[in-house]
Amino acid sequence: MKKLTIALAGNPNSGKTSVFNNLTGSRQHVGNYPGVTVEKKEGDLKFQDYDIHVVDLPGIYSLTAYSIDEMVARNFIIDEKPDIVINIVDSSNIERNLYLTTQLMELNVPIIIVLNMFDLAAKHGTEINLKDLSNLLGIPIVSTVATKKIGMEDLLNIIVETDEGKNISKKNTVNYGKEIEGEIQKLKTMLMKDEEIRQKYSLRWLSVKLIENDENVLKIIQNLKNSNEIEKEINKSNLLLNKFFNDSPDAVIADKRYGFISGACSEAVKISYEVRHTISDKIDTFLINRVLGLPIFLIVIWILFNITFKLSEPLMQLIELGQDNIGNTVSELLPAGSAIQSLIVEGVIGGVGSVLVFVPIIFLLFFIMSILEDTGYMARAAFIMDRLMHKIGLHGRSFIPMLLGFGCNLPAIMATRTIEDRKDRFVTILINPFMSCGARLPVYTLFLGAFFAPKYAGNILFLLYFIGIAVAVIMAKILRKYIFKGEAAPFVMELPPYRVPTLKALFIHMWERGGVYLKKAGTVIFLGVVFVWFLSNFPWNPALSKDYTTLIEQADGNVDRVKTLEDERAEERLERSLAGIFGKFITPVFKPIGFDDWRLSVGLVGGFIAKEIVVSTIGTLYSVSDVEEGSENLREKLRDARGSDGEKLYTPLKAFAIMVFVLLYIPCLATLAIIRRETNSWKWTGFAVLYTTVIAWVMAFFIYQGGRLIGLG
Repeated sequence: MKKLTIALAGNPNSGKTSVFNNLTGSRQHVGNYPGVTVEKKEGDLKFQDYDIHVVDLPGIYSLTAYSIDEMVARNFIIDEKPDIVINIVDSSNIERNLYLTTQLMELNVPIIIVLNMFDLAAKHGTEINLKDLSNLLGIPIVSTVATKKIGMEDLLNIIVETDEGKNISKKNTVNYGKEIEGEIQKLKTMLMKDEEIRQKYSLRWLSVKLIENDENVLKIIQNLKNSNEIEKEINKSNLLLNKFFNDSPDAVIADKRYGFISGACSEAVKISYEVRHTISDKIDTFLINRVLGLPIFLIVIWILFNITFKLSEPLMQLIELGQDNIGNTVSELLPAGSAIQSLIVEGVIGGVGSVLVFVPIIFLLFFIMSILEDTGYMARAAFIMDRLMHKIGLHGRSFIPMLLGFGCNLPAIMATRTIEDRKDRFVTILINPFMSCGARLPVYTLFLGAFFAPKYAGNILFLLYFIGIAVAVIMAKILRKYIFKGEAAPFVMELPPYRVPTLKALFIHMWERGGVYLKKAGTVIFLGVVFVWFLSNFPWNPALSKDYTTLIEQADGNVDRVKTLEDERAEERLERSLAGIFGKFITPVFKPIGFDDWRLSVGLVGGFIAKEIVVSTIGTLYSVSDVEEGSENLREKLRDARGSDGEKLYTPLKAFAIMVFVLLYIPCLATLAIIRRETNSWKWTGFAVLYTTVIAWVMAFFIYQGGRLIGLG
């Protein structure tokens, strides 16, 4: 088998992900590019005698490295030298998409153009002569409809033909005119003197970038022997071209590229009729209306949360039932009262199971969010929120990471790298932890299911997400006014046409996000549960206040009395364990905000590692009943939990305060690591820890104490 590496490059919303999914199917893996927190998608396939490795580069508009995504894509093509670059082009927006193509053409790499969404272009009255366009660009072209898997085999055949040298091999290049071409030639001659530069880079591409004053490319030449000579020539070229064109060289070069594209399209692309209003335009007049847009967005999100909660409830109950049955079965197979029985049944099955029970709601939420993203509505949501973003002093792009934060704060903070301005970026990073990530959802679902009727649960869940957004907005305003002063940068964003998402793509996106939750359950959460079990069971035989064995014998088989004594013994053992000692030590900090249960205190501290551990810790610490007698689920245990004074430990008011606290308090350990990496500062990482926790405590205090004052419990 011959090995081949291909890279997929294209604009956002060009259908690049659909092409990648069609080619690789389930044979995908996601990581980060070395040294940067930008997602790297890779996959493999076999075709004919080829073993093809596919790398999906970040969606970019050009190779001018204004953002980290553009830098990553450019560096991958230059440094890794893929065998072929597949340039995905949106056929319905061909002229804008081909701008990236003109830059790829200047690199020493074979290119294949994929004109995707060919059916949409035809529907809009655009006729593209593939043969003519291919000859004009000097690049093989294939048409596809990736959402329907049309053209995928043609693409694979062209990949093989290109590798075997059977296709067009000489790419045409943009002619920038006599003046610029003359300066390019001068720089090429000077660069040619360095053998390493000559072997690694396309000298034409490097010369063009130097004339454009690309900062990252300028760094490349700093260590060359003739760097001073080259820099003088660059300055001389810039002065000459500025004077000649009365404009900056990079602007002139951009105009020349668009001129080249326009000329090629005028020959090979024809519009058979004038498209006055597409379906997307008609929908947008309603959905992104200045007056109706925001209310519609809020209604859509409200419906999303209600549907998610109601549909997932039966599945969650089924998992709870399975968890109880597994616990009882395993318990019977292990020595009664042994440490191994306690660890597996109460620790692993009780702890991890209490987290797995929330898989349905998490996967369903991600599935519905994928629908909104793949249809194109999420891009509209960012557009709708742009005005609000500017009012609070944030960049319009900040809303995209905030949206991603609803899934997971890690990729959301990574996504801030597309924000060029440092102040905008830092503010977005610092407020992102207030976006309610999927890891918090198990906590919400636990307390919503325990203390609120199903008909109200969806509304309260929506309110929690809204509170997170509101706190983020307020803090952004404060940070912008007092710490990161200055105007927010303008926001330009493409609104993709509405599309019907494919079921395969929706499931892939759902699995990519939900799979992270399952991996946590099998790694971080599992280790956390074992640690909590250890804390809650050692010392194994602590000194107790009563001789419970004798008292049970004296009960003469009175079932109720025996059950009460066994529960008292288990409760006292737990309170005298390491977890009990620690929990009682820190509970006074939480008491003013209504958190009287030391088990909850331990869980909240564990939430620093991962928010899911809050639930698994409470689940482990509440597994105190004799499992052979059957055990009630965790929600019932919380409803029935009572303090030493006989009063209930939890009420609906306390439950709401707990959920708000979990929403706002300290980001998880992984998120803090990303904040440290992205800000390159321990100061801002420490600030994130301190200010989020203080805000969480204050908000929970006002909710609980305020609720008591007005008689809510």
